Amino acid sequence: MSGNIIESSIEILEMDKIMSLFGNFDQNLKIIEEAFGADIIVREGEVRIVGEEAMVLLVRKTIDTLLKAQGEGEVISAHTVHYAIELVRDGEEKKTEALNDAVITTARGKIIRCKTVGQRKYVDAILKNEIVFGIGPAGTGKTYLAMAMAVRAFKNREVSRIILTRPAVEAGEKLGFLPGDLQTKVDPYLRPLYDALYDIMGAETYQKHVERGVIEVAPLAYMRGRTLDDCYIILDEAQNTSPEQMKMFLTRLGFGSKAIITGDITQIDLPRGKYSGLKQVMDILEQIKGIEFIYFNERDVVRHKLVREIIKAYDRFEKQREDEAGQTAE
Repeated sequence: MSGNIIESSIEILEMDKIMSLFGNFDQNLKIIEEAFGADIIVREGEVRIVGEEAMVLLVRKTIDTLLKAQGEGEVISAHTVHYAIELVRDGEEKKTEALNDAVITTARGKIIRCKTVGQRKYVDAILKNEIVFGIGPAGTGKTYLAMAMAVRAFKNREVSRIILTRPAVEAGEKLGFLPGDLQTKVDPYLRPLYDALYDIMGAETYQKHVERGVIEVAPLAYMRGRTLDDCYIILDEAQNTSPEQMKMFLTRLGFGSKAIITGDITQIDLPRGKYSGLKQVMDILEQIKGIEFIYFNERDVVRHKLVREIIKAYDRFEKQREDEAGQTAE
């Protein structure tokens, strides 16, 4: 170490709080030490921090942020620690105060909360607007939070039905080789939607609502020609819609309905030469009142930390390719 070395301490009298804060084998503590180059020593009811003055201050802020999250019922995971570190480095640690409100409680009693500032903006946008686009990489909770908000609205009797849909990008020749009727053939495309609903509602409740027709999970092609009143409609994997499909979907919206459209424009599976309806709609509808676009980035990824690094690496690769293509054109 170099510079002014100081020591600071934080009093935490409850030992179980310290243990759950720093994780198994102090894994969370090690993440903080590595991030700021400071030493953290845990002694009975006290956490001592030794290091350069500026780094010690950042460690204190990180631990305070985590203690506050813990006090609100958050389980401190490695992701929580990494995210707290990023916010503290950017001087945005106060933004975590907005994350504590529960979105919904699942059938198993698990409280779903926003884990990032981007997710909080997304939930707030859904509450305020009739149409919301959640655009960003995999693992940012776009679909799961949209599902949670749909179930919440349904439970609160704000809508009478939930409709979940996805484009089946291979709904031509390849599906023909799969056994079963059309619904069986498209089920693999809709499986992520089923899984999220099972988790939030419980399989039995979900099945009961499906049988009553108040929850519908169907491929996007089934939406054509319908007017959807008093519904919560979620279009997932919207990057794989054509411009015509996107227009068709958006014009299905009826009275008392809300639509959430999610997608990742870096993972377009359309055939070569086909333009994404999601990319097009970003330019067409951005200025319309009642429609909001929320853009997630790698900071909002709540999966393994390597997923963030993979996303950043691909972003760098794509930018380099665009720069090289631009230079070639010149």
